[in-house]
Amino acid sequence: MRLLYRHARERQRILDLFAVIDWMMRLPDALEQALWNEIQTIEGERKMAYVTSVERLAIQRGLQQGEEKGRVEGRVEGRVEFLTRLLTKRFGPLSAEIQARLARTPTDQLERWGERLLDAESLDGVFDEH
Repeated sequence: MRLLYRHARERQRILDLFAVIDWMMRLPDALEQALWNEIQTIEGERKMAYVTSVERLAIQRGLQQGEEKGRVEGRVEGRVEFLTRLLTKRFGPLSAEIQARLARTPTDQLERWGERLLDAESLDGVFDEH
Protein backbone atom coordinates (compact mmCIF):
# COMPACT_ATOMS: atom_id res chain seq x y z
CA MET A 1 0.00 0.00 0.00
CA ARG A 2 2.68 2.49 1.03
CA LEU A 3 4.78 1.50 -1.97
CA LEU A 4 1.86 2.26 -4.27
CA TYR A 5 1.45 5.69 -2.72
CA ARG A 6 5.17 6.32 -2.95
CA HIS A 7 5.29 5.62 -6.70
CA ALA A 8 1.94 6.92 -7.87
CA ARG A 9 1.91 10.70 -7.80
CA GLU A 10 -1.69 11.23 -8.80
CA ARG A 11 -4.29 10.44 -6.18
CA GLN A 12 -6.90 9.69 -8.84
CA ARG A 13 -4.73 6.94 -10.37
CA ILE A 14 -4.48 5.30 -6.96
CA LEU A 15 -8.24 5.54 -6.45
CA ASP A 16 -8.84 4.06 -9.92
CA LEU A 17 -6.59 1.13 -9.06
CA PHE A 18 -8.43 0.59 -5.78
CA ALA A 19 -11.74 0.61 -7.69
CA VAL A 20 -10.48 -2.19 -9.94
CA ILE A 21 -9.20 -4.18 -6.96
CA ASP A 22 -12.50 -3.64 -5.15
CA TRP A 23 -14.42 -4.81 -8.22
CA MET A 24 -12.26 -7.95 -8.49
CA MET A 25 -12.17 -8.85 -4.81
CA ARG A 26 -14.81 -8.25 -2.14
CA LEU A 27 -13.22 -7.86 1.31
CA PRO A 28 -14.98 -8.72 4.57
CA ASP A 29 -16.25 -5.60 6.32
CA ALA A 30 -13.54 -5.66 9.00
CA LEU A 31 -10.73 -5.87 6.43
CA GLU A 32 -12.36 -3.24 4.26
CA GLN A 33 -12.47 -0.89 7.25
CA ALA A 34 -8.83 -1.67 8.09
CA LEU A 35 -7.84 -0.93 4.48
CA TRP A 36 -9.72 2.36 4.54
CA ASN A 37 -8.06 3.35 7.83
CA GLU A 38 -4.64 2.55 6.36
CA ILE A 39 -5.38 4.64 3.26
CA GLN A 40 -6.42 7.60 5.41
CA THR A 41 -3.27 7.26 7.52
CA ILE A 42 -1.03 7.18 4.46
CA GLU A 43 -2.79 10.14 2.85
CA GLY A 44 -2.48 12.08 6.09
CA GLU A 45 1.24 11.38 6.23
CA ARG A 46 1.69 12.54 2.64
CA LYS A 47 -0.13 15.81 3.29
CA MET A 48 1.93 16.66 6.37
CA ALA A 49 4.30 19.47 5.60
CA TYR A 50 7.29 20.43 7.69
CA VAL A 51 6.18 22.34 10.76
CA THR A 52 8.68 24.59 12.50
CA SER A 53 9.13 24.50 16.26
CA VAL A 54 7.46 27.91 16.54
CA GLU A 55 4.47 26.63 14.56
CA ARG A 56 4.30 23.51 16.74
CA LEU A 57 4.26 25.68 19.87
CA ALA A 58 1.55 27.88 18.40
CA ILE A 59 -0.51 24.83 17.46
CA GLN A 60 -0.05 23.35 20.93
CA ARG A 61 -1.09 26.62 22.59
CA GLY A 62 -4.12 26.84 20.36
CA LEU A 63 -5.13 23.31 21.27
CA GLN A 64 -4.66 24.00 24.98
CA GLN A 65 -6.70 27.20 24.76
CA GLY A 66 -9.44 25.37 22.88
CA GLU A 67 -9.49 22.59 25.46
CA GLU A 68 -9.66 25.09 28.33
CA LYS A 69 -12.47 27.01 26.65
CA GLY A 70 -14.34 23.73 26.18
CA ARG A 71 -13.89 22.84 29.85
CA VAL A 72 -15.17 26.25 30.96
CA GLU A 73 -18.18 26.03 28.65
CA GLY A 74 -18.85 22.51 29.90
CA ARG A 75 -18.79 23.65 33.52
CA VAL A 76 -21.19 26.51 32.75
CA GLU A 77 -23.55 24.16 30.90
CA GLY A 78 -23.38 21.72 33.82
CA ARG A 79 -24.29 24.46 36.28
CA VAL A 80 -27.17 25.60 34.10
CA GLU A 81 -28.49 22.03 33.86
CA PHE A 82 -28.12 21.45 37.60
CA LEU A 83 -29.83 24.72 38.54
CA THR A 84 -32.58 23.98 36.02
CA ARG A 85 -33.21 20.58 37.63
CA LEU A 86 -33.28 22.08 41.13
CA LEU A 87 -35.62 24.90 40.14
CA THR A 88 -37.93 22.47 38.34
CA LYS A 89 -38.00 20.11 41.31
CA ARG A 90 -38.79 22.93 43.72
CA PHE A 91 -41.15 25.13 41.67
CA GLY A 92 -42.38 22.95 38.80
CA PRO A 93 -41.78 23.22 35.05
CA LEU A 94 -39.85 26.29 33.92
CA SER A 95 -41.01 28.54 31.11
CA ALA A 96 -38.99 28.75 27.90
CA GLU A 97 -38.13 32.33 28.87
CA ILE A 98 -36.60 31.24 32.21
CA GLN A 99 -34.70 28.40 30.52
CA ALA A 100 -33.29 30.83 27.95
CA ARG A 101 -32.35 33.26 30.71
CA LEU A 102 -30.47 30.53 32.57
CA ALA A 103 -28.63 29.49 29.39
CA ARG A 104 -27.22 32.98 28.78
CA THR A 105 -26.34 33.80 32.40
CA PRO A 106 -22.72 34.12 33.63
CA THR A 107 -21.45 31.58 36.16
CA ASP A 108 -21.29 33.97 39.11
CA GLN A 109 -24.96 34.88 38.68
CA LEU A 110 -25.92 31.19 38.42
CA GLU A 111 -24.18 30.61 41.75
CA ARG A 112 -26.09 33.48 43.40
CA TRP A 113 -29.37 32.12 42.11
CA GLY A 114 -28.42 28.66 43.35
CA GLU A 115 -27.85 30.07 46.84
CA ARG A 116 -31.13 32.00 46.76
CA LEU A 117 -32.95 28.85 45.76
CA LEU A 118 -32.37 27.52 49.27
CA ASP A 119 -34.47 30.25 50.91
CA ALA A 120 -36.76 31.51 48.14
CA GLU A 121 -40.47 30.94 48.56
CA SER A 122 -41.17 31.36 44.86
CA LEU A 123 -39.39 31.32 41.52
CA ASP A 124 -39.52 35.12 41.47
CA GLY A 125 -37.70 35.12 44.81
CA VAL A 126 -34.77 33.30 43.21
CA PHE A 127 -34.40 35.84 40.42
CA ASP A 128 -35.35 39.00 42.37
CA GLU A 129 -32.30 41.26 42.82
CA HIS A 130 -33.68 43.11 45.87
